[in-house]
Amino acid sequence: MPKVKTNSSAKKRFKVTGTGEITFQKAFKRHILTKKSTKRKRNLRKDGVVHSANRDFVKRLLRLK
Repeated sequence: MPKVKTNSSAKKRFKVTGTGEITFQKAFKRHILTKKSTKRKRNLRKDGVVHSANRDFVKRLLRLK
């Protein structure tokens, strides 16, 4: 029986925390930062948490389910 591969793009984008939540880095913080407010850029630094509606799909990509 062959091994089942983890989705390569998903393993680079998502990380599982100790409590089992799946986190990701937020988008829109790479360039054109001058027009974005300091508050907006500061909030983009924080990790996002995958919503419960998408959690099963992301777990399947990561082969956690």
